Amino acid sequence: MKAAPRVLLMMGSDTDLPVMQEASDILRTFDVPYEMRISSAHRSPVRTMNLASEAAERGIKIIIAGAGMAAHLAGVVASKTILPVIGVPMPGGALNGVDALYATVQMPAGIPVATMAIGKAGAKNAGLFAVQILALSEPHLAESILRYRADMDKELEQKDAELQTR
Repeated sequence: MKAAPRVLLMMGSDTDLPVMQEASDILRTFDVPYEMRISSAHRSPVRTMNLASEAAERGIKIIIAGAGMAAHLAGVVASKTILPVIGVPMPGGALNGVDALYATVQMPAGIPVATMAIGKAGAKNAGLFAVQILALSEPHLAESILRYRADMDKELEQKDAELQTR
């Protein structure tokens, strides 16, 4: 039996998938069930608002929204739910993602969006941040995060040792 998704990954376009895959890879690493949806704040606003407003009743705990250009997806989603929303600005466009960053991070007071870095690093951190939020009420995830960080440290030590032998 497949577990009900606890994280909703939304993206404004299928072209955002290579970046948002980073978040899904992290969620899979920690065995956090999720679902991925394509929905645009501009091209499919009703669908987007419905996905956001119905997420909590479907068991979703956190929404990660990735979008580029004007990047209103995370803000629109946040306006329709009280769930935590994590925004991931997509790279590209005339301003190489800086416009998406500003559109995501500059939310008006009262509708918060946690905003990550532009691109793949931001998507990966969004996945990790979602796991950390879930870990507040799921001790096994807290233990997994600590192991993940310890493994990163060991990997860095190994790379440094290899460098020193050159």
